[in-house]
Order: sequence, then structure tokens, then C-alpha cells
Amino acid sequence: MKQSNVPFRGTKEQEKELLRVIAAHKDEKGCLMPIMQAAQDIYGYLPYEVQKIIADGIGIPVEKVYGVATFYSQFTMSPKGEIEISVCLGTACYVKGAGDILEEIEKIIGIKDGECTSDGKFSLDSCRCVGACGLAPVIIVGGDVYGKMTVEKVKDVLAKYQ
Repeated sequence: MKQSNVPFRGTKEQEKELLRVIAAHKDEKGCLMPIMQAAQDIYGYLPYEVQKIIADGIGIPVEKVYGVATFYSQFTMSPKGEIEISVCLGTACYVKGAGDILEEIEKIIGIKDGECTSDGKFSLDSCRCVGACGLAPVIIVGGDVYGKMTVEKVKDVLAKYQ
């Protein structure tokens, strides 16, 4: 299992909330998905530590929780940064150089697609379409949309968020 480069920072309050959810659902058939969804709502992601609490709480191997977490795209095992960066890799953006823009962002902030910086400041995710094809290629940084991006513009855009 790939561990996140960000240390787990779960609180006792979050753990108590998760244990309440587990207690309320553990005797129901098919309880794993709703518990995992609640856990992700509580923590924002499903690190190993949270998967272990779930597994122990409902009496299943942690590998089963991991299998579900990696199968369904709604679950993430990496935390999101304070500033989320999305790079559209939809067809219009991709053919206009979005792959190169993604690589440049990875180089500048020192993480790969799907990761979060160790200080929790930035997370980076590619996506398939943001619905702004006329502005391709597009990135979104902290909720701000930047169209007609180029590799050369990336450094200046990210500097606004440093």
C-alpha cells in the first residue's frame, strides 16, 4: 500500500465520530461502503490508519477495506492540500499541451499527480474535463480557473499561491 507523504493528523474527536458510525452500522449487511463514505467525510481521505480502524471495527481484514478504497474512484487515500490544483486532461486540453503543463507543475511543487505536498499546502490532481474547452488548456488553482495555459505561464500562476 502506497503511504501518503503527509503524516496522518487525525484527531481523537474524528476517531470517536468514526467509531460511532461503525457502531451504528456494523451489524447491517453491506455496511462497509457507507462506513467508508462516512470516514472519508470525517477525515477527507482514507489513510491506512483510518482503514485499520474500519477493519478492526467491523471485524474484517484491512486488505478488504483497501481493496474497496482502491476499486472505487470516489475514495482517495491521499489528503487534499490547502490549495488544490487540477489540470484538465480532457481531449481539447490534452491536444493543446496539458500533459506538459502537468509535468511542469509536478516539477515546480515536487509532487506527482494524485499527491499532496508534505506540508499539506498543495495537492495535485488531473481530471478529464472541466467544461471550459474553449479556454484549453485549463488548470484550476484554489478554485481559480486559468485558461489558455502554457508551460511558460505555470510558474507565475503558482507564485500567486506560494
